[in-house]
Amino acid sequence: MAKKKYPPNTLHPRYWPTWLGIGALHVCAWLPWKAKVALGKGVGHLALTFAKERRHFTEVNVRLAFPELSEQEQKRFVRETFIANGLGFMEVATSLVRKVDFMKDKVTFKGREYMDAALAEGKGVLVVGAHFSVLDFGGALHGLFYPGDAIYKPHKNPVFDRFIRKGREQHFDYLVPQKDLKSLVRRIKKGHAVWYSPDQDFGRKVSVFAPFFGVEAASITMTARIARMTGAPVLPLRMHRNPDNASYTLEYLPPLANFPSGDEVADATQVNQVIEEMIRVHPEQYLWMHRRFKTRPNPEDPSYY
Repeated sequence: MAKKKYPPNTLHPRYWPTWLGIGALHVCAWLPWKAKVALGKGVGHLALTFAKERRHFTEVNVRLAFPELSEQEQKRFVRETFIANGLGFMEVATSLVRKVDFMKDKVTFKGREYMDAALAEGKGVLVVGAHFSVLDFGGALHGLFYPGDAIYKPHKNPVFDRFIRKGREQHFDYLVPQKDLKSLVRRIKKGHAVWYSPDQDFGRKVSVFAPFFGVEAASITMTARIARMTGAPVLPLRMHRNPDNASYTLEYLPPLANFPSGDEVADATQVNQVIEEMIRVHPEQYLWMHRRFKTRPNPEDPSYY
């Protein structure tokens, strides 16, 4: 399939839908908070109805990860996940358009002693996060307390890419291109904290299989590799939206012990376990919409999806 070519002139008609979308995000960002919540819930309900493929992925993931739930409980879980991610859409709009200083008194930040101790070592920090619905907004809130870098996947649409980069650069010191391992290692060795989320399925070539919610899941080995190359402590960072939908909790957990161990499966298992631990606090706020279990240990086995 041929790659899409984007015109060099950013005012070209092809970009008009992008500019319209960016305008809509600006409007969403400046709405009163209660209006954001109401609209976000509406977005979630609409996505649940019309995003049939994503709903299917979510249903499969929930069935695999939470087999103890009844069919009715799983349906409710899926609905709550879409609502949480609808709220996340409004939070993303806010973090990309605005500074978030006005939210600082709405944040409870636990476990800061772990980050303070890690930074004091002078080796930098590898922050392990996960794809929560509050991820972008949580990153912005984190920037109110600690400077840091984040991994960034460039968008193919140059207009949207510029918008996203400009928005995220308000909250992070530096955006590390996703495939630029040298820059990532260099930033950590200079003493920076770099945010990294290793909870997606990137395929067999870069992964080992380790349990995640009781399912043997393709789990990337890069986390241990980065830790080995830098000698930096690895700190898990949990974040969630509180039940009032107006305040947030961030929490650093203790650094991973005996990591890396030299055993890729053991290391991947440890990373998966701590991510699972973080997710279980508010499991509906995780991004269950991606195909987390798309790669099977036996390539001959049929897809879960």
